[in-house]
Amino acid sequence: MVKKVFISGPIQGMEDRQGYRDKISALLVRFGYEPIDPWRRERILYRGPPEDWWNRIPVRDFIRRDLEDIERCDALVAYLPRLSAGTCMELFYAKLRGKKTITICGLRNPSPWIIEHSDIFVRSIREFEKILSERGI
Repeated sequence: MVKKVFISGPIQGMEDRQGYRDKISALLVRFGYEPIDPWRRERILYRGPPEDWWNRIPVRDFIRRDLEDIERCDALVAYLPRLSAGTCMELFYAKLRGKKTITICGLRNPSPWIIEHSDIFVRSIREFEKILSERGI
């Protein structure tokens, strides 16, 4: 059975810079995992003026769908080039639910909360690729 991996990362404020998701997805597929990327479903919601975004969606349903996706997965990859409340919450939730957690974090001085809730902590997508090739997740 193919392991499913949820891709978590900042969206708000980075709506036009989601290319990291394609890179992570491609690596996961290359090494035999099935990526689950909420951006595929949610990107349509991010159209229009940013100040109106939250007023146009039912927030509880939005969060529920992400948590259900995490439940269906074996692991979560959290990409943190900058601090993201949603990504940190998803990382915390996945860890509490017993999922394997991998954090790709470019922050100079990440919070102990991020480090503690990461089974694997790397600084770059390149390091993540090395982990996948050497031992998998």
